[in-house]
Amino acid sequence: MGKGPGLYPDIGKKARDLLYRDYQGDHKFSLTTYTANGVSITSSGAKKGDLFLADVNTKLINKNITTDVKVDTNSKVFTTITIDEAAPGLKTIFSFVVPDQRSGKVELQYLHEHAGISTSIGLTASPIVNFSGVAGNNTVAVGTDISFDTASGNFTKYNAGLSFSTSDLIASLTLNDKGDTITASYYHTVSPLTNTAVGGELTHGFSSNENSLTFGTQHSLDPLTMVKARVNNFGIASGLLQHEWRPKSVFTISGEVDTRAIEKSAKVGLALAFKP
Repeated sequence: MGKGPGLYPDIGKKARDLLYRDYQGDHKFSLTTYTANGVSITSSGAKKGDLFLADVNTKLINKNITTDVKVDTNSKVFTTITIDEAAPGLKTIFSFVVPDQRSGKVELQYLHEHAGISTSIGLTASPIVNFSGVAGNNTVAVGTDISFDTASGNFTKYNAGLSFSTSDLIASLTLNDKGDTITASYYHTVSPLTNTAVGGELTHGFSSNENSLTFGTQHSLDPLTMVKARVNNFGIASGLLQHEWRPKSVFTISGEVDTRAIEKSAKVGLALAFKP
């Protein structure tokens, strides 16, 4: 079976990851440890301005069943149970949040070489039903993402997307916000050996008549060190340095400056992920 078109969130994902992933203005730290029976425990903390947020995440993998439990600063417990390959290409996901009684949801994902389908329904008396589907192949894919609120009888979301891929170029076009926003993006691999790539994203809002344009690039200085940079049409320039100082342990520093107001202080973000 071939790779296939993937799921709807995969449309434009390469460009989004290049332009936005790992950029941050906060200070973050995470530590992952493993017990003798294979349970992973990840403790995370983040400083956002004057706020400090923390959570503890526990993950247990038993054959094809993954149980993920996270407790955050507000004492909410997020639980996700994933059953992988219950049937060929099928994944089942149960999720709920304690104490939120309306948070329960079940999701089914099915991947085929010519299609990717995901459907979910809330476990309430009047649930929100979501459906997304992608059809195509490794070159061309078209998809849609729809949510329907059975309580109000209204569609709360309807998006559509198109993706075109070659060996070194991925271009996508998506229509979001109930048709009010259109986004075009591209991702071009310049050199696979050095993980060098460039990308861009143009978004236009029909009701606001506003445009947003972002360009970015990435390059690996060596197998363990990567640099990224981006700039948008509002004059905001950002840079990022990420280094894997030991296997699966990553240090990231990123900065952002407003080129139209250089006198303002630059924003600096730090992230440290440690795994033994």
